Amino acid sequence: MVFLFLQAFFFQNHTFLPIEPELCPMKFLIIQTAFLGDVVLATPLIEKIHRFFPSAEIHLLVRKGNEGLLRNHPILTKTWVWDKGARKYQNLFRLATQFRKERFFAVVNCQRFAASGLLTLASGAAHRIGFDKNPFSWAFSHRAPHRIGQGHEVDRNLSLIEHLSDQSTELPRLYPDAEALKEAQVWKTGVSDYYCLAPTSVWFTKQWPAHKWVELIAALPPEAKVYLLGAPSDRIACQNIADAISHPKVVNLAGQLSLLGSAALMQGAKRNFVNDSAPLHLASAVNAPVTAIFCSTLPSFGFTPLSTDHRIVETTIPLPCRPCGLHGKSQCPEGHFRCAEYISISEVCDPLP
Repeated sequence: MVFLFLQAFFFQNHTFLPIEPELCPMKFLIIQTAFLGDVVLATPLIEKIHRFFPSAEIHLLVRKGNEGLLRNHPILTKTWVWDKGARKYQNLFRLATQFRKERFFAVVNCQRFAASGLLTLASGAAHRIGFDKNPFSWAFSHRAPHRIGQGHEVDRNLSLIEHLSDQSTELPRLYPDAEALKEAQVWKTGVSDYYCLAPTSVWFTKQWPAHKWVELIAALPPEAKVYLLGAPSDRIACQNIADAISHPKVVNLAGQLSLLGSAALMQGAKRNFVNDSAPLHLASAVNAPVTAIFCSTLPSFGFTPLSTDHRIVETTIPLPCRPCGLHGKSQCPEGHFRCAEYISISEVCDPLP
């Protein structure tokens, strides 16, 4: 497939050489087509590029389904969408052709996979920037190291453009628009205090068990509302948690809010409780108070919350099996899931605002 892609692109464009820098408009493309949280952790690049190049166009490529995060973004010029589910490689070729026509000054590739490397090369940008682990990094004009366990993912992403800016940092940032604020206001009206809980994750071993979430809800102030957040696919899991407790003010909002609507609701919460998953980064991007629960993964991987008010909870009991992987697994390899079961309710909710 890679050979066919290159052959077709060479044939159509006649050359794979980068566009001459002096002919490039000041236009940037950021590539991040991984999961939702990864897109949030790429937003500091938007902020920093805008700070150093305030008149530049900034484009962002995401996978289909994540574009709602950037709805009505005040800095982004355009959000591109790659549909990986249907005709993945035809869509890849189409994007490559379009990117070449855009004549980007710089393409900043946050990913370490071949497809994103091909798009970076195909753009013909004067500055083709990415991580050294990308299979096509040999053709990048600038490569940066990507080492898990060395700093936060935000800092790793920002290291990609240090040579075009400086070593200062930026925080993730999302901009809930009027529609998102209206969504959230429906659930804020008439409510003095509320908590948001995001009990699910793509990976099983990143999820604090359902019975633990039930115990946590029971420990929250009885007069406060409790909103369960998640994607449409999380609705059943969230409903099972809600049904397991008689707390009269638990509301299952999984699948009912947009991505920005969820972020806007989290922003006003007394506290948000999340796994090591996308809602953690949503909280960071709106500076919402958050407690992040790490089960099979480690905070040292560099995906911790960045909100001013944040807490990280993990088991304090040494486990030789932890971590069992970088991203989590579909089940506990040891069958006991002690990394999650050994986290007590008191550790999570003490102190409780």
